Amino acid sequence: MTHAIETTEQLEALFGQPGEASLKKEVQYLHPAYQALIAASPFAVLATCGPGGLDASPRGDAPGFVIVQDEKTLLLPERRGNNRIDSLRNIVGDSRVALLFLIPGVGETLRVNGNARITVAPELMARFAVEGKLPQCVIEVRVETVFFQCARAIQRSKLWAPLPADQPREVPTPGAILSALTDAAFDGATYDRELPARQRATLY
Repeated sequence: MTHAIETTEQLEALFGQPGEASLKKEVQYLHPAYQALIAASPFAVLATCGPGGLDASPRGDAPGFVIVQDEKTLLLPERRGNNRIDSLRNIVGDSRVALLFLIPGVGETLRVNGNARITVAPELMARFAVEGKLPQCVIEVRVETVFFQCARAIQRSKLWAPLPADQPREVPTPGAILSALTDAAFDGATYDRELPARQRATLY
């Protein structure tokens, strides 16, 4: 006997039918209420699909860093990073994308699905200049579906609950991780020491 759920029918029998609100909240355009959530969000997760499988990558900046071009189009700047360009490689080969927007202190998140293309159009790049610096490129997302996600996941995780000021870091540092992955061939202590200044100098 297997306990694996392998069919849609099995899933529907396990969970039952979604409530009316869960269906009514999904639309095929950026309703003004959803535009307000995007304008308030300083952080999003970009999901893409490529030859190596799925990928999810964080994106963040000042609230409203993702621009609503119109009710069917979003513009997302691609800032400086580690130059792996995993998401961009995926978009070139498969335009399907998904975005999850988070807003500090707000339980609801916003989910956007659509298709994307990468552009370096000067007029679009100029809209995202910060401190006189342009993004590397702009991701233009053609929206297909939009809906908000209820707050239960944020509530259960206590994501926005303040941490005690004296709570120690309980996870390894980036340098410690790199050192462990390379059997100490990577100088993790130096990496950690230099990282804050390097990040400040290369945010844009």
